[in-house]
Amino acid sequence: MGASLTLDQLRVLVTICDTGSFSAAGRALGRVQSAISQTVKALEEAQGVELFDRRKHKPTLTAVGAVLVEQARTVLASADRFAAIAAGTRMGLEPALALAIDPLVPTAPLIDSLRALQATFPDLPVSFSTEGVSGAERRLRDGSASLAFCLLLPSVPDDLTVYPIMDLRLTPVAAADHTLARLGRKVNRADLQAHVQLVLSSSAGAEGASYGVVSTRVWRFVDLGRRLDFLLAGFGWCTMPSYILAPYLADGRLVELDVSDESRALTRPLPVYAAHVRDRHLGRGGRWLLDDLRKRLAK
Repeated sequence: MGASLTLDQLRVLVTICDTGSFSAAGRALGRVQSAISQTVKALEEAQGVELFDRRKHKPTLTAVGAVLVEQARTVLASADRFAAIAAGTRMGLEPALALAIDPLVPTAPLIDSLRALQATFPDLPVSFSTEGVSGAERRLRDGSASLAFCLLLPSVPDDLTVYPIMDLRLTPVAAADHTLARLGRKVNRADLQAHVQLVLSSSAGAEGASYGVVSTRVWRFVDLGRRLDFLLAGFGWCTMPSYILAPYLADGRLVELDVSDESRALTRPLPVYAAHVRDRHLGRGGRWLLDDLRKRLAK
C-alpha cells in the first residue's frame, strides 16, 4: 500500500462513484472539481494504477478501479466503526460485549432485549456463546465473557455478582415406549436409579456438578440437542426444560414421568441468574441489556 494513501482519498473515490461524476462529487464534498481531480490523480500515482478511463467523454471506472472502490468502501466502514467504538468507550460503553449462556437457559427471553440493545448501541460489537454445563460460568472467570446467563448449581459462588432473572422448571421425561413411561403408577427413586439417566455435563472434560443425578447408570452429554436425540430414541430418562419438551409431549413421543414425593426435588423450579465477576464491573451496554431484560421479564 502506498505511503500517501489517506482516508480522504478513499472517500473522494467512493463519492465520485456514488454521485456519478467528478463535478457532482465536488458539490457533495464542498470542493471545486479541480481539487477532486487532483486527489484522484494523487491516489493513482501513489498506487501505480489507473482508476478511471479518461478517454471517454465521461470518466468511467477501470476494471481495477471498480474492485478498489469496493475495497475503499470496506476501509471507510471499518474506519467509521473504529471511530464509533472509540467514541462509545469515552462515554462508558465497553469496546465489546461478550455474552455466555448455559445450555438449559432459554434464549427466547433474551432475543427482544438483544434486538433492542443493537438498536440502541448499533456500533457495540456483541458476541454470544453457549456450551456445556458450567461453560458460561467458566467463560466469566477466564475473561472471555463479561455477562453470563446461568443456573449456578449447587450454589452461587462468592466471586460472582448475580441477579435473579427467572425460574426454570425441569420436567422428568422418557420416551413413550420406555419402561418408566409404561409403569402405570408413580415413579419412585428406586425406579429412576434402575435406568440410564441422560445428563448434561461440562465441555471442559470434567464430569461437572452432580445436581439432579439420581441413577447409578449415567450417560453424559455436552450438547442439549444430542441428548434430546437419545431421549427420543428411548435410551434413558432425564429432566428437561418445559419450553423444549412442549412439542414432543404434545405429539406423544415423550411422556412426563409422574414422580413420587421422594423424588419431587427433580421438579423444583431452578433460579436462572445473570452474572458477572464481582471485581469486573459491567459497562454501559451490559448494564443496559440487563436492565432491559429484567423489565421485560417483570411484565
